[in-house]
Amino acid sequence: MRQAGFSSSPSKSSYDVVIVGGAMLGSSTAWFLSNDPSFTGSVLVIERDPSYENSATAHTNSCIRQQFSSPLNVQISQFGAEFINSFRDYMGGDERVPELSIQSYGYMYLADTETFADTLRDSHAVQAAAGAATRLMTPEEIQADYPFYNTDDIRLGSINTVNEGYWDGGAVFDWWRRSARERGVEYVAGEVVGMTLDRTGRRVESVTLASGEVIACGHVVNATGPRGARTAAMAGIDIPVEPRKRFTWIFSAAQPLDRDLPLTIDPSGVHFRQDGPTTYLAGGHADYDPAVDPDDFAMDHALWENHIWPVIAHRIPQFEAIKLVTEWTGHYDYNTLDQNAIVGPHPRVGNFLFLNGFSGHGLQQSPAMGRGTAEWLTYGEFRSIDLTPFSFDRIERGEPYLEKAVI
Repeated sequence: MRQAGFSSSPSKSSYDVVIVGGAMLGSSTAWFLSNDPSFTGSVLVIERDPSYENSATAHTNSCIRQQFSSPLNVQISQFGAEFINSFRDYMGGDERVPELSIQSYGYMYLADTETFADTLRDSHAVQAAAGAATRLMTPEEIQADYPFYNTDDIRLGSINTVNEGYWDGGAVFDWWRRSARERGVEYVAGEVVGMTLDRTGRRVESVTLASGEVIACGHVVNATGPRGARTAAMAGIDIPVEPRKRFTWIFSAAQPLDRDLPLTIDPSGVHFRQDGPTTYLAGGHADYDPAVDPDDFAMDHALWENHIWPVIAHRIPQFEAIKLVTEWTGHYDYNTLDQNAIVGPHPRVGNFLFLNGFSGHGLQQSPAMGRGTAEWLTYGEFRSIDLTPFSFDRIERGEPYLEKAVI
């Protein structure tokens, strides 16, 4: 995901909107601003690593689902699916832009207790009310459609094969960034190391770069992913967001399955899915899941042998003979309060906007969240989808807007 041509210095000393972080969510916001004729301001995107090599965006597994427990998250993903499936149209019919679609092999949640099964039933009711195609499956029905699963310990399954699965997040990211720049959004390679507030403490007046340059701003958007808490602290704001390691493995099987493998969420929390014609992807984390440094990408090699592979082999006996192809470490920007995003302005530092704490949902939610943030910057309100339940106010009150379906 290398992007050439980033200047190391802004062309101006003041911008209407400064977006700190130029990966998926920052670029989504930049593009939606550039796409709205009602927005006539200047936009600067500051990205500390224009290669994006270690960004959460680069390490994502790039899937989308509607199987959430809150109606708002379902609605957000439904717009995401619409945007992906009509990507060229949303990009103005530009023939350079690829036609995209979702490889809808679906998500399969497996419950091994009645308590977990009841959670799936409750979430299914929410999803059905929102128009999602989720269906519940008994172990016998799962065996009939997917005979490779071991369902001896399973009480219930939940799957949706309509607009749930893999999509090309890299292509969307690349074209948001490219199109935004063509429309006048300025991207620079630099790191924000400080912010200056006005005398009342209610407004960010400027951001300071590691180079020493000071950039005045009308609004600041915090789109720095796992570094989001550090960025917020520069404005004197504390948010319950921390980097958490998430590990991914690609493997091949001696006996490949005879049909696509849905993104399967085992009751253990380990997940695995189809990756290519004969390869598969698995993801998970250790039971001990502390905050880490955002530059810590060390792999836990023992985790595969001791936990991930045994879970996969138990659930799909055909995967007892598999071979690792590659592996990597990424980060969630994990919201410790409720595993949901923090979006919109701070109640007192009113020109500081959050795009933080997505807890693994950021890529799939980026179309709706970028659009919503751009709406707020343009009109002072969310217009398409009301994102106010994700506001910072709930953080101050300590009142979670809980999402149960977190992988």
